[in-house]
Amino acid sequence: MEITEKEIIDYLSKSKKGFYFKTLLKAFNIPKEEKRKFKKFLKSLIKKGVIHFEKGNYKVIKPKEENLYKGKVQAHESGFGFLIIGEEREDLFIPPPQMRYLFDGDIVLAKAIKRKGKEEAKIIRVLERAVKTAVGKLQKEKGRYFVLLLDFVIPHKVYLSKSEAKKIEPGTYVVVELTQYPSEKTEAKGKIIKLLGKTKNTQTVAEIVARKYNLPLSHSEEAIKEAEKLPSTVKKTKNRKDLTSQICFTIDPESARDHDDAVAIEKEGENYRLFVHIADVSYYVKEGSTIDKEAFERGNTYYLPERALHMLPERLAAELCSLRPNEKKYAFTCEMLINKKGEVIEYDIYESIIESKAKLTYDQALALIVGDPALEKKYPELIQPLKYMEELAKILMKAKEERGSIDFDMPESQILFTETGEPYDVVPYERHLAHRIIEEFMIIANETVARHMYERNLPFIYRTHEEPKLEKVMEFVDIVAGLGYKVSYPEKVSSKFIQQMLQMVAGTPEESLIRFLALRTMKQAKYTVENIGHFGLASECYTHFTSPIRRYSDIIVHRMLKKAIYKKFTKKDLEELPQKLKIIAEQCSNRERVADEAERDALDILKLRILANHVGEEFEGIITGVVPFGIFVELKKYLIEGLIKSSILGKDMQYDEKNHMFVGKDKRYRLGDKVKVRITRVDEDLKEIDLEMVD
Repeated sequence: MEITEKEIIDYLSKSKKGFYFKTLLKAFNIPKEEKRKFKKFLKSLIKKGVIHFEKGNYKVIKPKEENLYKGKVQAHESGFGFLIIGEEREDLFIPPPQMRYLFDGDIVLAKAIKRKGKEEAKIIRVLERAVKTAVGKLQKEKGRYFVLLLDFVIPHKVYLSKSEAKKIEPGTYVVVELTQYPSEKTEAKGKIIKLLGKTKNTQTVAEIVARKYNLPLSHSEEAIKEAEKLPSTVKKTKNRKDLTSQICFTIDPESARDHDDAVAIEKEGENYRLFVHIADVSYYVKEGSTIDKEAFERGNTYYLPERALHMLPERLAAELCSLRPNEKKYAFTCEMLINKKGEVIEYDIYESIIESKAKLTYDQALALIVGDPALEKKYPELIQPLKYMEELAKILMKAKEERGSIDFDMPESQILFTETGEPYDVVPYERHLAHRIIEEFMIIANETVARHMYERNLPFIYRTHEEPKLEKVMEFVDIVAGLGYKVSYPEKVSSKFIQQMLQMVAGTPEESLIRFLALRTMKQAKYTVENIGHFGLASECYTHFTSPIRRYSDIIVHRMLKKAIYKKFTKKDLEELPQKLKIIAEQCSNRERVADEAERDALDILKLRILANHVGEEFEGIITGVVPFGIFVELKKYLIEGLIKSSILGKDMQYDEKNHMFVGKDKRYRLGDKVKVRITRVDEDLKEIDLEMVD
């Protein structure tokens, strides 16, 4: 008989002191073989915040009676924090003295109290610690050894036993496991579980970021064994179209090892028949398998510099599912007939077997389009298809622009490494026509698939993007006006309006800044079970179908599509799936945000490593932020911000909040200005770059 949460709460409510685990085993008649499962269930209730464990006793929590709130700690670099509670009430301020004992991401119970007329949080109990292991630098101070944790919003010290630490040279990067957390009466203690050396290279950075965001560095033995058992043979079946003779190929970055998609094209009069073949991951990854459960937990692949933490085990990601050239592979195909207006006039979605004829990089694809004799000799059969692809991509781009799709096209950079993984330079990452071809083909396939499910009103996961709030757009327009542009103010928000603003500044010195500011006004795209459209793409119906090797959402999209194609939706599915899909959609949205933050963090850490060797040198930049304590400048080459403190700007410089500038007698520094700056200090551990103006 399954024990419910209510039964546990009802029993624990009988005593304020709570009950020992042994007492609960007896009370609920738990057999010996179920003991571990029961303890796991109690732990899940602790995480949920309905019970807690204190001095050997399990006790019930009654938040409403005690005026307690469960929330997540969000740390601020200035030393304070906020308790993020949710929609039921506003966030609560956490003062600095309490933040000394908390980590960003901790789940806590807190009481709302009034101090000096304002509400703030008084932490009652930490329910779940966000940090179990972390990377830091070993330091020695006054005869004591500690690890200064790296890349934390608020720095923490974890003290070590002298006998353990004295064997290691101070300044060494280490992975430390926390054995005691900080509190009012105790300091944080830990033990070293891994040495990483004295320099920040790709290995160190992967460890720092993985530990900070709790990213899995490996797959479980069970998942690896499951993957090893999967068959490598590809068999023809009546349900799959045999397209192995078709000229299809992949176009990916040079470093890619997992090839999700292959494309093929045919010209039919004025129309184009486009085939978007996607790796049929859902054929291998069965619902409820260990691989599936781990993929759900990960949500996606995490791309760190020179290292990918794959969502799926290596055998699946780089071998069985990857659409490698000259190998027969199972695929899921979206075949579309598209007219010269960029409209899909007929389509079909089906399972297939394909054989990619080539693995092209983006640069190779572009070279074949513009004409490269050596590559044309190597790939003569790809010349005509690529010409057709160029034509179709331009048609799709024009159609997308006409409906109001916003092209943010932010500048990107890539880090160059030595053979030993040491970062030594940053160069721009150029996106060109070949990138746009694949981008446009994936978008049209995603839209076609989404529309197919939406029109049938079947359970599904959509990729949605809400329109931004009008006041946010107004603030953005105010800033653009402050930069000297003639602007109009919209009565209602539309993607067409944002698009026109960006077109107005195209080619100007402020273009990249204004694109960045426009992006900042947007809400985050997410996964939902309701179709509310995609504002940024000006699309009425959108999903993610094209990357199932690296995104769990796409695996679920494939599963739902197959149910639809083979008419396998049961009455029970129609009742239960929407709620199940909602949980999956929220998990995928959350893990995507973690991936974005982790990948950005990793790049910034390595850029700081490089810039530490350039202190005293001058660089071009653009002012990206003006605040009372100084001016933020993004270095043009490195795409990373540094700070010019207001204290060194000059005594006559005054902060003008309304116009986003500092103004003095004979000079001013305004948001969007191009400036030349000198690096005066780089602190890799605190992630700070200090700058000064070069007059």
